[in-house]
Amino acid sequence: MVNPSPLDDPEYADFAWKRYWRLMRWMTVFTVAMTALVLGIFWMKYGFVSIHFYIATAGAIIAAILLTASLMGLVFLSSGTGHDESIDDPFRDEADK
Repeated sequence: MVNPSPLDDPEYADFAWKRYWRLMRWMTVFTVAMTALVLGIFWMKYGFVSIHFYIATAGAIIAAILLTASLMGLVFLSSGTGHDESIDDPFRDEADK
């Protein structure tokens, strides 16, 4: 039998998802700030290289940081809400003893 997840409660799920999206908003602000800083440093150090260089660098920084933040945020959401403990583990009795 599958145990109920705390995320099945709409009020608790709403709270958890709001916390996740708040984290993502702050990480987006952080990402944009760091991207601008890095591009500014490149501009000061090397000048205008190519517009494609700056677009590719900005895209890579934004994609890497936001993908990492979103996946880690989902891990924290799953673990912090007790959703991980609600799974039915068929191999619980066969674990290393």
